[in-house]
Amino acid sequence: MDRAFPHRYDMEEETMARGLLLWLLGVPIPVIILLWLFFGH
Repeated sequence: MDRAFPHRYDMEEETMARGLLLWLLGVPIPVIILLWLFFGH
């Protein structure tokens, strides 16, 4: 893991958890991808 960005892994993990939660709620993958592209960076 890159020491210069120790928080990056936590953010990616949070993003994956949010995507998993949305998927479990029935949100289709393309919508999750679009949300990630617009708000995940």
